[in-house]
Amino acid sequence: MSYHTERPARTQPGSDSWITRRQADLLPRKAADSVGVDPEAIARFLKAVTSSGCELHSFMIYRAGGVIAEGWWWPYRADRLHFTHSATKSFTATGVGLAISEGYFALDDKVVDFFPDKVPVSANQNLRAMTVEHLLTQTTGLASGASGSIWRNIETSWIDEFFKIPADHEPGTTFLYSSHNSFMLSAIISRTTGQNLYSYLLPRFFEPLGMTDVRWDVGPENINPGGNGLSCTTADLLKLGLIHLKEGRWQSDQLIDRNWIKTATQDHTGHDYGYHWWISPDRQSYYAAGKFGQHTFVFPRHDAVLAVTAAVPSLERTLRSLVWRHFPSGFEPGAGSSTHPAASGQEIAELTVLEPIDRHDSQVAATVSGQTYRMQPNNDGLREISFAFGPTTCLCAMTDERGEHEVTVGLNQWAEGWTTVSGASLHHGYEPDRMRVVAGGTWRNNNTFEMTWQFVETPFRDTVTVQFSGTMVTVDRRVNVNSSETSRPTLTGTVATPR
Repeated sequence: MSYHTERPARTQPGSDSWITRRQADLLPRKAADSVGVDPEAIARFLKAVTSSGCELHSFMIYRAGGVIAEGWWWPYRADRLHFTHSATKSFTATGVGLAISEGYFALDDKVVDFFPDKVPVSANQNLRAMTVEHLLTQTTGLASGASGSIWRNIETSWIDEFFKIPADHEPGTTFLYSSHNSFMLSAIISRTTGQNLYSYLLPRFFEPLGMTDVRWDVGPENINPGGNGLSCTTADLLKLGLIHLKEGRWQSDQLIDRNWIKTATQDHTGHDYGYHWWISPDRQSYYAAGKFGQHTFVFPRHDAVLAVTAAVPSLERTLRSLVWRHFPSGFEPGAGSSTHPAASGQEIAELTVLEPIDRHDSQVAATVSGQTYRMQPNNDGLREISFAFGPTTCLCAMTDERGEHEVTVGLNQWAEGWTTVSGASLHHGYEPDRMRVVAGGTWRNNNTFEMTWQFVETPFRDTVTVQFSGTMVTVDRRVNVNSSETSRPTLTGTVATPR
């Protein structure tokens, strides 16, 4: 899978990021109390999230004409992109609505009719009866579904893969959530418009809303995955909710048909699911949801939107339950509590995921620095690893089946840079050509060096523990969140040429 090239950051540490952010995202700011929201209600929500163990990376709250609260946990920043995972599906639904309004296809069009060259001769009546609307509502009747991680490493046609899945049920009779369905919607847009979904949305949606830095993975046949793979800023995620709150209107332009917005955000399945939007338990709001906690919540009755990015593994439901507990009631007058003082601007400015590094030195560092360790055969394909310790950084270099990789690791500080390091098995199947990483390391004891790699455009944080013993080395790697395993088997190596 290929990835769009990165774009330069708009703000740098130490800059006046507040002013830059306002200029960049084009959203007005307002004081919470000026629109009837007690700041203490927001503070209570943030404190509850922290107490629950949910790791937020950012939040933005819009209410009645402006952004009333926002924060980023360092090293996440307003200008950084963040994986949205399945929150991508709601962007895809927007593209479908636009394409239908422009006459490219209709809700009741049969899926097989778009791909006559792909449909198996043996296709049964269930498959032939499947429509665009069945894809949108996740009621295709297919026997199995899966996340995008299943297809991510398949280099041949994903359309072919879709048509291999048995259609055991009549469409519309069963609900089975699957990123495969979202991909097919993206493929239909590519077939009918002659361009992939990202290119189709660029002049119609992304550019008018100022979403100038959005990136979207591209799979085989130049088709965007549809169900995942989109990266955007928190403000972009907020805008997705905001234009739906405004029934498709942005400033003076009606970009999306308002009837489509109303239809897309109603339950069509009995499973609180619309057209790639989830419906809240009270049926008064709706939301886009991405794995590990990427969300935008829309509260139409309160003229409000809440967007969050996060890294919460099994706590996604916990995070959503905290949202329902505090909102939309938090938008009501008098929702604050005098026993929970409001978070100050300084407190929000000091939010952080990564704590300062305590420096501990080791006599072993000078001995192992510059040595190359040849690894025993392993399922990770790691062949060699080396460490070059300097006064303020350690360069960790690795060679595996994908090539050579480096991570610059700060000592007693955090160091930011780019890396190509492999890690799909721990990162929900993702393995971009290169990733932005903030890395730091310290000696846990005289023989144990521990590195933390925070991939700041993703939810993922790897902890790599290296133990040295004579000419031997062991490497253990684990991750904070993943859809499957969160740690890899211990790797063992030996100095290639002992000194």
